[in-house]
Amino acid sequence: MNSRLIIALDLPEADDALSLAQRLLPVTPWLKVGLELFTATGPGLVRNLLDLGARIFLDLKFHDIPNTVRRATAAAIRAGAEMCNVHLAGGEAMCRAAAESVAEARSLGRNCRLLGVTVLTSQSAAPGAKDLRGQILDYAGKAKAWGLDGVVCSGQEAAAVKAAVGREFICLCPGIRLPGGSVPLEDQQRILSPREAARNGADFLVVGRPVLQAADPAQTAGEILRQIEDAGK
Repeated sequence: MNSRLIIALDLPEADDALSLAQRLLPVTPWLKVGLELFTATGPGLVRNLLDLGARIFLDLKFHDIPNTVRRATAAAIRAGAEMCNVHLAGGEAMCRAAAESVAEARSLGRNCRLLGVTVLTSQSAAPGAKDLRGQILDYAGKAKAWGLDGVVCSGQEAAAVKAAVGREFICLCPGIRLPGGSVPLEDQQRILSPREAARNGADFLVVGRPVLQAADPAQTAGEILRQIEDAGK
C-alpha cells in the first residue's frame, strides 16, 4: 500500500496504541511514534507495530552532539524505523553524522529516510526571525546539502520548499486539520486541510488528533486519504 498519510499515535499507553493501530492499518500502513509513546514504551512497541505490518516514522527529533546523534540514528534504523528526524538547528556536523548512519544502513540493505525539522508548526514566527519562510527555505537548502532526504515543515511552506530545492526533496507536513476543527492555542498554528497541503506539494501528511479523537478513527482516516487523492485530480 503506497499511502501518503501517517497517523500519529500520540497516546500514553502501548495497549491503546496497538489497538488503534489494528483499526488503522487497513487504511494506511504509516504510523508515527513520537516522544510521549516512545518514552513510555521503548523500542518494544515499535517491534510490535512492525509485527502488525506497520511502517514507522520515529519522530524523536534528535538534537545533540554529532556522535550521539549518529549512534541514535543507527539505533532508530535497527529498531525498524523507515523515517526518522533531526533538528536542523543542530547544525551541519550533527546532520551529516545522522546522514552517515543512514548511508551505512542503506549499504546493508536497510532503507530509512532522514528528515530535518525546520521550524515547529506550533510557532507562528521563529524567535528572533523576521522572515519565517526565509528561515525555513534556508534550512531546506542546508538539509539537502548536508545529505538529508527532506524536511518537516508545514503545508503552508511545502510549495516554496519544492520550488527552491527540487520536487524530489521530501516535505513531510504536520499541522493537518479537518475543515471546521478547532485549534487550541498550545497546538500547531501553521495549519492546512489535507486537500490544501497535498495541493501545495506535501509528500506525507501527519495527522493525529483529528483521527485519534474521531468516533470512528478508521473512517476519518479514510476520508483524509480521499481528500489527498482528490487534490491530485
